[in-house]
Amino acid sequence: MAFVLDEDEQVSCDGDFVFYGAPESPDGAVRLLCDGPTEQSVTVDPTVLPPAVRRVAIAAAIDGAAVFGDIGAVQITLAPGSDAPVTAQATLDAATSERTLLLAELYRRGPLWRFRAVGQGYDQGLEDLVRGYGVEVK
Repeated sequence: MAFVLDEDEQVSCDGDFVFYGAPESPDGAVRLLCDGPTEQSVTVDPTVLPPAVRRVAIAAAIDGAAVFGDIGAVQITLAPGSDAPVTAQATLDAATSERTLLLAELYRRGPLWRFRAVGQGYDQGLEDLVRGYGVEVK
């Protein structure tokens, strides 16, 4: 999943929360692509993002009783296109009891977009992370 965030680290609308139930942001700049249960991709077109967007946070969550410690390492790769060579890669493998992981961020620094692997886990599940970014949970 992905969160399209402003300078206050909040979504401007619930549509800026991209996940399996809403796989594309309203402007089409951020999309979730699923290739089975283990391969997901988030594509971001920074040229389409509104100027108010400062960050795109990318996360993953597990349904059911499983935790990331059960799954093992999570691989994150960054490439400037689907067929382009990988320009950055990170392996997150220290998870234990976490059900939600903040994996990475694309963030604006001046006129440039940068990438940062994060790997921050949350035991309590997705709802707290979603609310923290200003998404209304119904």
